[in-house]
Amino acid sequence: MELDEKKYLYLLLLIPIVVCVFFFNMYWKRKKQREFGDLEMVKRLSPERSVFKPVLKLSIILLALTCLIIGLVNPKIGTKMETVKREGIDIVFAVDVSKSMLAEDVAPSRLEKSKQLVSQIINNLGSDRIGIVAYAGSAFPVLPITSDYSVAKMFLQSMTPDMVSSQGTSLDEAIRLSATYFDEKSKTSKLLILISDGEDHSEGASAAAEEANKMGMKIITIGVGTEKGGTIPLKENGVVKSYQQDQNGQTVITKLNQEGLKTIAKATKGGYVYGGSTKEVLEYVKNALNNIQKTEFEATQMADFQSQFQWFIGFAFLLLFIDIFLLERKTNWIKELNLFNEKK
Repeated sequence: MELDEKKYLYLLLLIPIVVCVFFFNMYWKRKKQREFGDLEMVKRLSPERSVFKPVLKLSIILLALTCLIIGLVNPKIGTKMETVKREGIDIVFAVDVSKSMLAEDVAPSRLEKSKQLVSQIINNLGSDRIGIVAYAGSAFPVLPITSDYSVAKMFLQSMTPDMVSSQGTSLDEAIRLSATYFDEKSKTSKLLILISDGEDHSEGASAAAEEANKMGMKIITIGVGTEKGGTIPLKENGVVKSYQQDQNGQTVITKLNQEGLKTIAKATKGGYVYGGSTKEVLEYVKNALNNIQKTEFEATQMADFQSQFQWFIGFAFLLLFIDIFLLERKTNWIKELNLFNEKK
């Protein structure tokens, strides 16, 4: 059993409030009756008034209110178990978060464009498992292999250049850390999608790609930026204060290096795609995934849950319908029982 809309459970707090209002009203009426005159005289003036009926009406209203709230919560009951087989591959997204990715030669910026591309790729995945790595001058594990896409996208949006202390771009570090995400003994296909502007400040990217190829990894590289290049804005509270400068005080122009990214992809028999068009990237990755062998992860027993809210809503309206015809005067057969030892 599972509850579809747990947030409505807070409405159950209305029940003690209704009870308190009821008893306060009873107290207020009795107080006013005392002010009016002798209680025994008041009872004689309304001999058919029942003490039991108001309590019964309250109970019916409370039960109806409870059923309405449970109906809103929508309890679901698993009626049967189904075996669901999940097939896919393991994918690691390595996202460049170096300061050069703040360049705005690609709108809104290289880094934000990279996030958009990864998010859209995730939206188009099926049962594949994914992980995320961030890198600049060094690599940083952001999210281990998981099948929870919503959590992955949440971590993805939190990525900034500040999360990696060492600046620069070290593609070999990104490849080597990504390789640790995969189980070497597993037969599951392994894919690294590396997003960068290709400005590599290390010398071991090709060697790292060769090592990845021996592990059975494929690498797809996505180039973000332009060959014309752009400046790196330094912002405070979203306002540009200055631009990144080199040691000689010259404004840095960062450019897309497609050749370096193509070389890495070629070493693993993978591929390169320019990230300027989201549609083209999605189509390229889709075709690449279709050509990669899928592996069965596990066979999961899942319950087929069905909503039960209609029964509670229906019963609630039935109780409210009964309450309409339930008067506060005494019922003859109950009066004969004299449950409350009332004087006849």
